[in-house]
Amino acid sequence: MKIATTIAEVRAQVAAWKKEGLRIGLVPTMGYLHEGHASLVDEAVRQCDRVVASVFVNPTQFSPNEDLDAYPRDFSRDCTLLESHGCHLVFHPEVEEMYLPGAATYVEILSEMPKQLCGKTRPIHFRGVCTVVSKLFNIVTPDKAFFGQKDAQQLAILRQMVRDLSYGIQLVGCPIVREEDGLAKSSRNTYLNAEERQAALVLSQAVFLGQKMVEEGERDTAKIVAAMTDHIAAQPLARIDYVSAVDGITMEPVSSIQGTVLVAMAVYIGKTRLIDNFIVEDV
Repeated sequence: MKIATTIAEVRAQVAAWKKEGLRIGLVPTMGYLHEGHASLVDEAVRQCDRVVASVFVNPTQFSPNEDLDAYPRDFSRDCTLLESHGCHLVFHPEVEEMYLPGAATYVEILSEMPKQLCGKTRPIHFRGVCTVVSKLFNIVTPDKAFFGQKDAQQLAILRQMVRDLSYGIQLVGCPIVREEDGLAKSSRNTYLNAEERQAALVLSQAVFLGQKMVEEGERDTAKIVAAMTDHIAAQPLARIDYVSAVDGITMEPVSSIQGTVLVAMAVYIGKTRLIDNFIVEDV
C-alpha cells in the first residue's frame, strides 16, 4: 500500500492505473477508522481493481464551536486497517495541500436539502462536505465512490451534487455497521465514558423500535417519531437535536410512509453528538 501526501502523487498513480484499464474506487474518510470504514474498503475492493482511501480531517465542514481540534486522529492505526483490508493507496494531505492560500471557492447545494436534519444546527457542514468531496473526485477521478448509510443525509446530498455537476461517478451506499449491542460505529464513540457509552444505546434502541412499528404496519410518521422521541427522552444523559422522518431523496419532511423514507436522529450523549437512522422502502 502506498501513501501519498500530495495531489500530484495521487494523480500520477491513478493515471498509471487508468492506462492499464483498471477501475478506481474511492473511500473518503476523516480517519480514526473503525469496522464501518473497513466495510466500505471491502466493498470497494470487491467492485474495483484499485482502491484509494483519503484520510483528511476536513476543516471546512466544522463550525467554530465544533470539535475540529479534538477530532480523534491515529494515522498509523488507520494505515494498518486500510492495508489489512486491501487498500492500494492512501491520500493523507495537509490542509494547505487541499486548500491553497486565498482559496475562496465552495460547492454548495442551494435547495432545502442541506437545511434539513443535521443542517438545521450545522449550517455550513454540507457546504464543506460537498467542497472537499468534489475536490477528491477531481483529484482521484474514481469510477465509484463508497459512503456509509449512517450519514444518510450526506449521501443524498452528494448524489444530488454528482447529478447536478455531471460527475461520471457511481456513488455506492453501504449499510450501517453496528457494535454487538447495536450502537452504530462512529469515530466519535471514543469520546464517550463508560456511563455515556451505555446511555448511547438509546439511539439504536429507538431505531429498532421505529423499524418494528413500520414492520407491524404503522404508516403515520408522527406516531413513529413520537415513540422514538419518548424512548430517547427517558434517558437522562440524552439531549435530542432532532428525530425526523423525511423523503429519502429530497430530505423534505413527510407525514406517512410512502416511497423511500428516511427516519433519522441526532442526539447528544453528554457533549458527544451521535447520529443514527433507518430507511424504509415502501413500494
